[in-house]
Amino acid sequence: MIFKSKYITPDGFDDIVIESDGKFLTGLRFEQCKSEFDETENLPVFAETCRWLDIYFSGRQPDWMPKYKIEFSSAFRKEVLEETFRIPFGKTMTYGEMAQRIASRLGITKMSAQAVGGALGWNPLCIMIPCHRVIGANGKLTGYGGGIKNKTALLELEKSNFTD
Repeated sequence: MIFKSKYITPDGFDDIVIESDGKFLTGLRFEQCKSEFDETENLPVFAETCRWLDIYFSGRQPDWMPKYKIEFSSAFRKEVLEETFRIPFGKTMTYGEMAQRIASRLGITKMSAQAVGGALGWNPLCIMIPCHRVIGANGKLTGYGGGIKNKTALLELEKSNFTD
């Protein structure tokens, strides 16, 4: 069974839908269009996730994660999401740079930036797995399942609160 809750974001962002299997966080996504759904039980993982989001939207990177579970359909997707976790708050990386890093770690000569983009598009935990920090060549903001408006706003939030 999938349980859902809604997180009301600050102005400038779409609201967020939180999903759980009842014990673990399994989904976090921007609500692209306003929809009505029955919120389910007030689960501890929802409270923990909302606390994490409160910290993040206050301009700080939380130093912990709610209990989550991701069902990986491939080792490649897992590799891409693990590399995404390594991008620091307030920083960005291009799809090509990420492809090069993963290829180097795997001992192969080349990897497709488009394949990295495809794997990131599958990310079930937006913001927490910070795929919004991955950008196109020459700093172009491309491809974000949560919408370019939200990607831009997330990067601005982090940039304005980033300290080296």
